Amino acid sequence: MSTEHPQPPTEAPPASDPDAIRADIERTRENLAETVDLLHAKLDVKSQAKAKVAQVRAQATTDSGKPRPEVIAGAVGVLLLVIGLVWWRRS
Repeated sequence: MSTEHPQPPTEAPPASDPDAIRADIERTRENLAETVDLLHAKLDVKSQAKAKVAQVRAQATTDSGKPRPEVIAGAVGVLLLVIGLVWWRRS
């Protein structure tokens, strides 16, 4: 699926040439189908969410599927920060 927007024809075919009119109608149908496909892809929130989850998962894990060390270190850091804040508020 291309990301380019279909362009309208620059000139209308002569009204007396049926083959040119048919070709223009076919181009218009193709452009309309491409536009509908692009709109459908943009409005498919579930598919976009799945793609984003897959992207984040790929960034957070190694090729073997294990969490990356920096992700683990970040999670531990956040956990220690939360524990520290809770401990500080209770003191």
